[in-house]
Amino acid sequence: MSGETVLIVDDEASVRELLEIVLSTEPYRLIFADSADKAIERMREQAPDLVLTDLYMQNDRRAGFRVLSWVRENCPWTPVLMITAHGTVDTAIEAMREGAVDFILKPFPGNDEIRIRIRRALQELSLQREVAALRWALRQRLSLDDMVGSSPKFLEVQDLIRRVAALPSTVAIYGESGVGKELVARALHEHSPRAKKPFVAINCGGIPETLLESELFGYRKGAFTGAVEDKDGLFVVANGGTVFLDEIGEMPMLLQVKLLRVLDSGMVMPVGGTAPIKVDVRLISATNRDLAAMVEQGLFRKDLYYRLNVIPIHVPPLRERRADILPLVEHFMRRGAARLGCAPKRLTPAAEKMLREYDWPGNVRELANVVERALALARGPEVDVGDLMLPTAGGKAAATEFHLPPEGIDLEQAVAEMEKSYLRQALEKGKNSQQRAAELLGLTPRTLRYRLQKYGLLGGDDAGEDTD
Repeated sequence: MSGETVLIVDDEASVRELLEIVLSTEPYRLIFADSADKAIERMREQAPDLVLTDLYMQNDRRAGFRVLSWVRENCPWTPVLMITAHGTVDTAIEAMREGAVDFILKPFPGNDEIRIRIRRALQELSLQREVAALRWALRQRLSLDDMVGSSPKFLEVQDLIRRVAALPSTVAIYGESGVGKELVARALHEHSPRAKKPFVAINCGGIPETLLESELFGYRKGAFTGAVEDKDGLFVVANGGTVFLDEIGEMPMLLQVKLLRVLDSGMVMPVGGTAPIKVDVRLISATNRDLAAMVEQGLFRKDLYYRLNVIPIHVPPLRERRADILPLVEHFMRRGAARLGCAPKRLTPAAEKMLREYDWPGNVRELANVVERALALARGPEVDVGDLMLPTAGGKAAATEFHLPPEGIDLEQAVAEMEKSYLRQALEKGKNSQQRAAELLGLTPRTLRYRLQKYGLLGGDDAGEDTD
């Protein structure tokens, strides 16, 4: 724990000063209010990690309860500790029934006890957030509820999934980057008789050709330098289940031949092996490229294309299913709030309008990132247009097009978030090629690499890439 924000609410300046001195040895950021109304005003600006509030203030015998009620409704994860005098212990116990986690008696006990009480409450908060994050991760892995949408085009996709999920046929999923092709693949697996067997996914465009073959088909000890023991490939690992080959259009021709052989024979030959291995998998592929056009251009094997394209599923871009934008925002808002340990925020009408009218070149993935960023940047219970940080039409960001909220923003953080967003998009559009990403951003490769390192976006596979 470090850097947590603690709101201290008391109408007596001497009490506020004493608590400031007591907690000065702790790594907390302290903010203060001298009434329930001012406390609520401060919390609208910034949700604290813990609230320490007096029970009675300025002849208001329910002041602490009003603070507690607001916290429970708007920041349900935030622990509230009550300060009370000896004669009001029963009232303090009532406050705990209403949701306060502890109370501290006046006159105050030793300084160490105050610190321990606060530290314990923050530790419990941390544990609650960890449990929520684990539960969220489990739901993500097991649930298909992420398929949010009721637009006609998306309902067609859902209906097709239900109709073909139980079939053994190969499925080819088409759609722009970020539309949720892997989610469709997982839905097909989860609704199939193979649901209890492994679902193994690999991005064909993100792994060098020499490594991709060994990842898919495995290898035998001594097959190449570094092969010190046998390793099963993903087809063997997924036996009985589903193999999902994302960005299949990026697969090299030589591997296309070997993949076709696996599909035709049901046998996998490990690199350096002499005996094939029988496998039973369903293959699902995905791409944002036009495979039929690639076949005509001689860039993709025709026989493999027909083998993969038994059941094609086209996932529409988000701009063609605008009715799904706000339901998706609500879904991502709930999911992000659970992971971050905060209450979901509301959209202002202006923010709703901007989200509906934006063209979403990055599709659902971009929308999810925008919502997560807005949750982190919005200081109050509402998300306004300035928190969305969306570029203007044509993809160019202009300072005059952003709206500054009344409470202001942290400009350095906002600019950093925008820069990271553009870096991620450039890498994605450039198929993880730093050279292409640098061209898209008008940077030199060396400058791009510096910025990737600065924001921790330089993956292990790219660490050795020559960008000079």
